[in-house]
Amino acid sequence: KTAHEIELMREAGRLLNIVHKELEAAIRPGISTWELDKLGERVIRGFGCVPNFLNYNGFPASFCISINDEVVHGIPSKEKILHEGDIVSIDTGAAVHGWNGDNAATFACGAIAGNAQHIMDVTKEALARGIAAAQPGNRVGDIGAAVQQYVEANGLSVVRTFVGHGVGRKLHEDPEVPNFGTAGHGPRLVAGMVIAIEPMVNEGTHVVKEQPDGWTIKTADGKLSAHFEHTIAITPKGPAILTQQA
Repeated sequence: KTAHEIELMREAGRLLNIVHKELEAAIRPGISTWELDKLGERVIRGFGCVPNFLNYNGFPASFCISINDEVVHGIPSKEKILHEGDIVSIDTGAAVHGWNGDNAATFACGAIAGNAQHIMDVTKEALARGIAAAQPGNRVGDIGAAVQQYVEANGLSVVRTFVGHGVGRKLHEDPEVPNFGTAGHGPRLVAGMVIAIEPMVNEGTHVVKEQPDGWTIKTADGKLSAHFEHTIAITPKGPAILTQQA
């Protein structure tokens, strides 16, 4: 990606950061995931942008909102009401002049249990460690190894069925960026690449199962899952996070 293209993606990421702050402030017991979806869509459209998940491969909403044992791709619904103690993973995307940003985070609904806080904290730190490994000259496997080692050292497991990815004019581009792997293996990271690193971490088994709606993915054992994601650019000076405010 050129410097100009990366700046457009940084603008998309900045908007997603604002969306996340708005949604985090709105999370409370009694609100539906449908309401959160519509709130986030209004924010994105208010900037003159489009939510790039809407109708992506037929996905029927603007955001993926997943609760507790839902790993990813939860479909917002008026029937899905948040309760005190839930953890809520929100995956958002937006495009600016055709260039995409992709950003996810897991939020607490009210007071949460210690194990829920633990999985959120570990997943967020695993993302930070994956980003730190995304240095020019390193390989994709260095990112996955950094994530996996930290997660497993903290008694949790890394989802293997879904991975990070390149980002650009398409929401999902090459290369795949697994959250597990072997250091020193995989495609080499070079300046100008833009990738989404997105650990999905489970409390129990790493095995997941698709639900009858054809989208929602849950943990196979019904235990909690958390998800954090940033879009980053590989620069000569190291990784630059595009999905956060400067």
